[in-house]
Amino acid sequence: MTPAETPAQPRILIVEDDEVIREATRMALERYGFPVSTAADGLEGLEAFHAVRPDLVLLDVMLPLLDGVGLCRRIREESQLPILMMSARTDPVDVVSGLEAGADDYVVKPFESAVLVARIRTVLRRIRVVPAPADDDLPTPPPSVSPSVSPAVSPSPSPTVRSFDGMQVDTDSMEVRVDGRLVPLTPTELRLLLEFTAAPGIVLERSTLLERVWDYEWGADTRVVDVHVQRLRAKIGAGRIETVRGFGYKLRRPA
Repeated sequence: MTPAETPAQPRILIVEDDEVIREATRMALERYGFPVSTAADGLEGLEAFHAVRPDLVLLDVMLPLLDGVGLCRRIREESQLPILMMSARTDPVDVVSGLEAGADDYVVKPFESAVLVARIRTVLRRIRVVPAPADDDLPTPPPSVSPSVSPAVSPSPSPTVRSFDGMQVDTDSMEVRVDGRLVPLTPTELRLLLEFTAAPGIVLERSTLLERVWDYEWGADTRVVDVHVQRLRAKIGAGRIETVRGFGYKLRRPA
């Protein structure tokens, strides 16, 4: 199904040096109603980011002049907007490098347009830029497997401040402070932290976090969870989130 174009759709910036892939992706996203800007190299992509102020950047890893990892870092110095990396390579080093630079997720080329749009909408939903798509707009996933360890705990919708040994998470203003200092988090990092603070001391499996934070209800690469946990630790303190080998992660209970 191709949704009708609406003026409120978020703007996507595609940075891709392959002209065929760039134009095919642009046309596919425009068919789904997204306004699209494009750039053919990293430096042009940085200029376009400043000029058009997109709502999401779709970024190739391998780019001339300034590669995708470098561009991702430059954008992260100025903005917490969602970044989705594209790569034709499945080398773990490439994947991890992009995520460590600040990307929210990645897709491997070649990809179907419906799958790409589903991933874009999933990332955008984390910051409530667009409403959840209708079921017939999304590809049908295979059946999911219920986690065996993590309980079904979700953040409380009530506006409260959760305190954990010098860290305060305000679920009303969505602000995080550590020792009184405001800590900027990406929408994905914030969603991840909300899951941990809703269940302190309880082990959350990687598959559970993939489902709740990334909306993956079927098998996906759990490295995206591991890298985001590392990024979160670097911002709030390495000792706050513990690794439970063979299962997942848990937030250390307040003393």
